[in-house]
Amino acid sequence: MKAIICTKYGAPEVLQIRQVEKPTPKDDEVLIKIYATAVTASDIFIRSSNVPIQVLIPMRIMLGLWKPRKSIIGLVLAGEIESIGKDIKKFKIGDQVYGLTGFGLGAYAEYKCMKENDSTYGCLTIKPTNISYEEATVAAYGGLLAFQSLEKGNIQPGQNVLIYGASGTSGTIAIQLAKYLGAKVTGVCSTTNLALVKSLGADDVIDYTKVDTLDPNVQYDFILDAVGKMKTSKLKKACKKALAPKGKYVSIDDEKLMLDSKRLDSIKEVIEAGHIKPIIDKCYSFEDIVEAHRYVEKGHKKGGVAILINKKE
Repeated sequence: MKAIICTKYGAPEVLQIRQVEKPTPKDDEVLIKIYATAVTASDIFIRSSNVPIQVLIPMRIMLGLWKPRKSIIGLVLAGEIESIGKDIKKFKIGDQVYGLTGFGLGAYAEYKCMKENDSTYGCLTIKPTNISYEEATVAAYGGLLAFQSLEKGNIQPGQNVLIYGASGTSGTIAIQLAKYLGAKVTGVCSTTNLALVKSLGADDVIDYTKVDTLDPNVQYDFILDAVGKMKTSKLKKACKKALAPKGKYVSIDDEKLMLDSKRLDSIKEVIEAGHIKPIIDKCYSFEDIVEAHRYVEKGHKKGGVAILINKKE
C-alpha cells in the first residue's frame, strides 16, 4: 500500500510517499480502507517538532527523540472497514467509520488497523451518514476539540459565548454547537473570514486584525480560545478581562484531547440532525501532501484541510 513517511523532523519536504506492507488486523482489530485524512495542527507539530521549548523535551520523549517513532504519521481518518478480527463485536465489514488514531498515528496511509475500544491509540465509530469522508475528518478532530471544550462551560440558553479563532477546525464547530445550545455567540476571526463565521450562526463577529479592545459593557459567560496559547494578541488579553465574574475561560490547550467514541457518537447525532455542518477549506490529493502541510502551516485555513487517499468506488 501507499503511505506518507516522515523519517525525520523538519519542513514539509521531509514527507515522502512510499510503498509499505499492508497491515493485517489482529483478532481484536479492524482493517480500515482510508478514504480521507486531514492535516491538523497536531500533524504539523509532530512533523516539524516546532513547539515551545517547555514542551519540546516531553514531546520528543513521547513521539521520538530524533525522528517520529511512528514513521507514518496522521491523526484523523475516515473510511470503510474492509476486514475484521474474530473478536470484533462493534463493527462489521462495510461499515463507514471515522475517528482519531491517537499515539498510534498512521492515518497518512491507504489502510490502518485499529481496535474497536477507546484507548490512547485511538477512538473509532460509525461516521455521520449525511457528510462526506472529507467532512468527517473535520467532524472527528474539530468536533472532539469543540465538544470537549464547550462541555466544560455547561452553556445555558441565553448566555453570552465568545469563540476566539472562530474560523478554524474546532472554531467552526464550536460556533455552531454554541448556537445549538441556545447561546448568543460572538466569533473572533480575521477580515477574510467574517462572512463565513456569520454564516455559521454567529450573532456578532470581531475582526482581530482591526480591533484590540472590547465594549466594556459586555461580559461573556464562556470564552473559548480555539487557537491555542501559543498565539497571543492584545484582543485575546481583552477577551480574558471581559469574562463575567462566574464565567469560564477555556483554551483548547488546557488538557489533552480525550479520545472518546461516545462523544463522536454525539457529534454524529447533532450533524445528522442538521445542527452542525463541518467546514472544509481545501482538499488535496495524496501526492500533494507537502503542499497541504505548507498551506496549513501558514495558519490561515478556514475549517479543515482534507487529504483524499482512496477513491470511493
